[in-house]
Amino acid sequence: MPGIPLGVLDLVPIPSGSTAAQALRNTVDLARRAEEFGYRRYWFAEHHLNPGVAGTSPALLIALAAAATSTLRVGSGAVLLGHRTALSTVEEFGLLDALHPGRLDLGLGRSGGGRPPGAGAATAPGPRPAPAPVVDGHAPNGLRIPGRFSPAHLLASPRFRFQQRLLRQPGAEPQEYGEQVDDILALLGGDLRGPDGTEAHAVPGEGADLQVWILGSSGGESAEVAGRGGLRFAANYHVSPATVLEAAEGYRAAFKPSRHLDEPHVAVSADVVVAEDDATARELAAGYGLWVRSIRSAEGAIPFPTPDEARAHEWTAEDEALVADRVETQFVGSPGHVADRLQQLQEATGADELIVTTITHGHADRVRSYRLLAEEWRRRGLQ
Repeated sequence: MPGIPLGVLDLVPIPSGSTAAQALRNTVDLARRAEEFGYRRYWFAEHHLNPGVAGTSPALLIALAAAATSTLRVGSGAVLLGHRTALSTVEEFGLLDALHPGRLDLGLGRSGGGRPPGAGAATAPGPRPAPAPVVDGHAPNGLRIPGRFSPAHLLASPRFRFQQRLLRQPGAEPQEYGEQVDDILALLGGDLRGPDGTEAHAVPGEGADLQVWILGSSGGESAEVAGRGGLRFAANYHVSPATVLEAAEGYRAAFKPSRHLDEPHVAVSADVVVAEDDATARELAAGYGLWVRSIRSAEGAIPFPTPDEARAHEWTAEDEALVADRVETQFVGSPGHVADRLQQLQEATGADELIVTTITHGHADRVRSYRLLAEEWRRRGLQ
């Protein structure tokens, strides 16, 4: 297998008993360490109104991480276009690129309440390809592919509706996702024109040396937009493991060469916890199920619990079913065990890169997890 670079996705988790300020200090430290360990990218997700997550503004977090490092690529995984404009996104990342040229990844996500696909879109997505065969919940090489999780109750929850109201200007109508991505690319390239030919020039922003990525969880609109635009694509195994194969295949089927990219380029994310041995890793990962439950139940992510706090929770059958797909697809164990699982993920998806996210209650345990994985990856000649 040729080299498969590893990257980091940081949610900026707040451990129970700690603070957002400490979580931010942890992030700056982890970014420095990730650069030392040889990770290629360091991405930040965007989440709002979650007591246990401090990652509300990818651009501000990128500024912190970029200032603390020198060679690491830093970026968003992803900014949510449903509550922002193409111009604000380009200007924001243009400022960052002006300070840290050639190191920025602009990852774009459809979440956040954008206009439904096809509502005013110039073209409709093409047919999705059939996903790779899955037998008894596994891909042909044995990678676990669980049943689909439906987020319908999350999208219908009062919390989600309230969040959307807070994130948008009153009466604002979000732009269709594909159109918004096209406008971002046009602004970056200096090609955006209004209906009457009026030019729009984002400074800073125009000409910025950014890598533009689309993040997606299925073979639907995001994969199609990334493919037809000839952009890089990141498929979220750690969020939606059931649909990772169709996401990667949908993107490749839609891909058209562009000035951005000659061939398809896919990164795939995974949730991992690494320790010196499997038992220690399982102990460090003990809080993960309870943390996912807080998200899936529409309460919002809680501060990441200690193993003892997690064990104190009285699990119901409904709770266990709610988190099963995420818990059973988290890669937990020794460096060799987790590296084997990541190689399995890469082989099943054909990923060109892997993005790993690790959450533990203790910051030192989290740093050690990333270090052990990087050392094992390098030992296998994959870094």
